[in-house]
Amino acid sequence: MLRPHGSIKRIELEDFPRYVDGMVRHPLDLELLRTFVAVAESGNFSNAAPRVGRSQSAVSMQMQRLEEELGRPLLVRMPRSVVPNAAGNDLLLYARRLLKLSDEARAVVSRPEDTGTVRLGVPDDYAAFLLPPVLARFAEDHPHVNVELVCEPSRLLVAAVEEGRVDLAIVTRLPSQPFEVLRKEQFVWVAASNHVAWSQDPLPVALFEPGCAARMNVINALSAANRGYRSTYSSASLLGLCAVVQAGLAVAGLAASSVPPTLRVVGKAEGLPALEPLDMSLIRSAASTTAVVSRLDDFLRRILSGP
Repeated sequence: MLRPHGSIKRIELEDFPRYVDGMVRHPLDLELLRTFVAVAESGNFSNAAPRVGRSQSAVSMQMQRLEEELGRPLLVRMPRSVVPNAAGNDLLLYARRLLKLSDEARAVVSRPEDTGTVRLGVPDDYAAFLLPPVLARFAEDHPHVNVELVCEPSRLLVAAVEEGRVDLAIVTRLPSQPFEVLRKEQFVWVAASNHVAWSQDPLPVALFEPGCAARMNVINALSAANRGYRSTYSSASLLGLCAVVQAGLAVAGLAASSVPPTLRVVGKAEGLPALEPLDMSLIRSAASTTAVVSRLDDFLRRILSGP
């Protein structure tokens, strides 16, 4: 029998679920879970820091706090990276679900008008590596906005915007086009790690299709350097271009954000001329005036124009 004023604490019936094995179970902190997901997805504390708006040291402290609250380690820490352990992978599934529910609840109450679909055009080289983390951040704040991706070369996306078939498009601007330059995208030479295609003369080059700014940049750089070349492959496909380079059949020019880990960046040391950066622009259809299009437009301009 519990004594009202004795040494044993009275536990009210409604509080009982919080007491297990004599310990108080506090609810999971969503901010800690958000940082945990960012760390798990980005692979280290420094990459996760800008995603959650905190310093690298703050991210590390948050992960220590989460592990202390749960009473077990969640991450395997290596010199330059971290990965979830078995318990971390279990938590990751629930963390994503909890955060998604939280974001949806916030959006329903605070921005009920933020629902709908935005058709976003993007070349596949940007879609492959640059865009996924950007769209993931947008989805966190706008869980009820559906973004439909249309992957086409820039020249086709410009026409699609003008005709109203897509709402927004990220394109590589040609010098003759009057679009605002959102950012300068570093443009680099790539080659297979176990081949030396750059040592051949004439230089074997894999090129994007005619009319593409990346193709023009490569040809202009080689012509200015008086370097002979031959086109071994021409396509609008990033995957096809990378396959030819990976096989050691050619070198190619790619946006730095699009270089896959299977290729390596080469350049002056290999006798290749410098490449001019690419001009990235965001264009919008005059017919696309909905609030959700404006939300994504503003978000992309803010994120992509940053460092």
